[in-house]
Amino acid sequence: MLLNPAVWGVVPEFAVVVVAGLVGVVAGRYVRTLVGGFEAEPDDPRAEGRAALRAVLRTVPLPVWPPTYELMTAGVLAVVVWRAGPAYAYAAVVGTALAAVDWRTARLPDVITLPSYPILALTLLPTGELPRGLAGGLALAVCYGLLWVIRPADLGLGDVKLAGLIGMACAAVGWQSWVVAAVGGQLLGALYAVLLLVTRRGDRRTEFPFGPFMLLGALAGLCLGR
Repeated sequence: MLLNPAVWGVVPEFAVVVVAGLVGVVAGRYVRTLVGGFEAEPDDPRAEGRAALRAVLRTVPLPVWPPTYELMTAGVLAVVVWRAGPAYAYAAVVGTALAAVDWRTARLPDVITLPSYPILALTLLPTGELPRGLAGGLALAVCYGLLWVIRPADLGLGDVKLAGLIGMACAAVGWQSWVVAAVGGQLLGALYAVLLLVTRRGDRRTEFPFGPFMLLGALAGLCLGR
């Protein structure tokens, strides 16, 4: 198993997962603040991003009810650490934040996605799989870039930037995880579109945030583990 004593010394696997979940509860409080700092149509996206980051720095991780973001972040972080390893903790937390921001505002702010590239690269460095991760990030970004060129009305440039992060994290786990993330995001998005049609809550021209489905596909890929 991934988190066995041979890898993590005398720390039992379940203890690492429990600690990851507890850390996720605290991280979720910061995710809540970050998500609340973005709007659908800000007057100045850069100023909004700076204000959101300053709010995060001022946040005191006290309990808030209902603990939706806290429990969501804790669950994602615990599962990712269990299946992929602690090196992917940042990917789990930032992915949760981006999914929530996109679902709430239909935006993937550059102030989160762009700095995440070097941060994610540094966190993946100890795995020894960073070269493959970089190749996977480039490959998936190119794939989504082509889709954006072909159908810009259906896919945002923010999705292209997110694809690079997803490709990097999942390719570092393995190419099978990369394929699951790449295909899974498209499949989940398509299923949601069909659901909107069936329930008559939308038509073929209805737009919806695609980032959360990309990130659910990434979560499935990371859950394959090593």
